[in-house]
Amino acid sequence: MTIKKLLFATIPVLMFSFLVAGVVAAQQPTPSDDQVNAIAKQLYCPVCENIPLDVCSTTACAQWRGLIREKLAEGWSEQQIKDYFVEQYGARVLGTPPARGLNWLVYLIPPVAILAGAYVLYHALRSWKRTPLLTNDSSTPGKPQSDVNAVQDEYIQRMEDEVRKR
Repeated sequence: MTIKKLLFATIPVLMFSFLVAGVVAAQQPTPSDDQVNAIAKQLYCPVCENIPLDVCSTTACAQWRGLIREKLAEGWSEQQIKDYFVEQYGARVLGTPPARGLNWLVYLIPPVAILAGAYVLYHALRSWKRTPLLTNDSSTPGKPQSDVNAVQDEYIQRMEDEVRKR
């Protein structure tokens, strides 16, 4: 076989293989906006203060969302993308801080405060329920009527003495 025949035989095979590779590459699904926003929701804009990456309208954020789309198309996982952004911009870009160092207090303090508040409220309500109020009513539990009248009479007497002094 001559070189000319060999060249004519291999060119169609090469063209066909490039065509098939192009079709396969074109069929690779691009990540949807929902997939990109699901990750961008968990990240905060490193430039703006307290604005999630999925709603930030700056050009930088649009580029970062494009970067997320590229990383997803390359097959990166959600955690790998978050790790990449933390590596580039620090832990402040995460929507939820990692539970290490002093950050674990963010997860511990609210439940402890709620339990402590419930405990204090429970004991306050119990003590209020046990302490009877002094009234003129004869149905005052725990105090005979004569004791109630004696306390009231003593109070009235002291008030009258104070008024006479002036």
